Amino acid sequence: MAVSSTVNFELEEHRLANGLRVLLQPDSSAPLVALHVMYHVGSKNERSGRTGFAHLFEHLLFQGSEHVPREGHFKYIQDAGGTLNGTTWFDRTNYFETLPANELELGLWLEADRMGFFKPGITQEKLDNQRDVVKNERLQSYENRPYGLAFETVLESAYPQGHPYRHPTIGYMEDIDAASLEDVHKFFDSYYGPNNATLVLVGDFEPSEALERIQMWFGGISSRPIPEPPEVVLPSGYGECRREIRDKVQVPRVYLMFHSASFNEPEFETVDTLSYLLGDGNSSRFKRALVYEQQVAAEVSVFTWPTESVGMFFAVATARPGVDADHLEASMRLVLDDFKQDGLMPEELEGAQNRVRRSLVGQLSRFGDRADFLAHAAVLRNDPHYLNDAFSRYGLVDEIMVEEVAESVVDEDRLTVLHVIPEETS
Repeated sequence: MAVSSTVNFELEEHRLANGLRVLLQPDSSAPLVALHVMYHVGSKNERSGRTGFAHLFEHLLFQGSEHVPREGHFKYIQDAGGTLNGTTWFDRTNYFETLPANELELGLWLEADRMGFFKPGITQEKLDNQRDVVKNERLQSYENRPYGLAFETVLESAYPQGHPYRHPTIGYMEDIDAASLEDVHKFFDSYYGPNNATLVLVGDFEPSEALERIQMWFGGISSRPIPEPPEVVLPSGYGECRREIRDKVQVPRVYLMFHSASFNEPEFETVDTLSYLLGDGNSSRFKRALVYEQQVAAEVSVFTWPTESVGMFFAVATARPGVDADHLEASMRLVLDDFKQDGLMPEELEGAQNRVRRSLVGQLSRFGDRADFLAHAAVLRNDPHYLNDAFSRYGLVDEIMVEEVAESVVDEDRLTVLHVIPEETS
């Protein structure tokens, strides 16, 4: 029987008059504060011909604003002994810093100036500079990196033309080139207002004082009309999709992606537990069969993407020298078929639950990761209290739930297959 346990972080939720959602999670165990501002905009909000905008904004919003000089955000935070970064995904863009507790005001000022006074600080020169940075990033991380175009190819194969999840977060070269200063201003006005943002604060602060400072810095920023979000639906009627690409790699790699439960759906924790059962740890099904027993794979990984609208469940294996992609794929699919046919042993589920919850505990023990978790729960699930519910939800996953999810998700009609194989040598 699955064991249910709970966690209980103190949590306050507020909303300013301009629509900014504020989540306060005080914790005095260390003299630090983690500040996250997450905007509900990602690559799925981009239109055809203008892909990569959300990611471009991740770069541009570090280039100064009306009252902050270029690169000033980095300098001020690092000089104060803090760390910072930003990330972009399909469904959201976030900016975050972890600071000594006495420097909270600095973080609030910088994020408020970024939200309220970005446009006066952006110039054509800055846009051109960051456009080149993003293009170089695409070259290094995608086009010139072994297996770098794999996930992009999977998305293009798994989703029909025009689907919001079809293109990569970084965008396409021609679209990045086409971005104009007018486009940048319009995208900012559409998505980066307080009523499309969630501010999360975790750490050593007094909630009423923190809320007062947040109100002072953010309360005067005007809300803006937000475009209707795109419709994101599960593709149907396509059957199994297959692609093969050649790359400058030494050995083949096989990607199996199944359309799955999104982060919002009740089955998400079960699907995530299934990924740990199949691919996490040396005793997991894939590693035991493919790496140790058959010795056809050098490495394997199984994971699910917690996207807002349509989930994606991946199994990825890199072949050992001398093993071709067809053989490796057949071995992977046999593991999945055997699992669906034979079911699982109770000790397998217990081990997977222990590993997934151990990972969750590790994540929630760190202020920055906890703030990130809370922001995602609020923005993508509209449920900040998932912070306290997630641990017990994973504990309630049982054998029948895992077997039912495996039967419904691991289905050829939901499958996209990609083989990345070495380039032919003359």
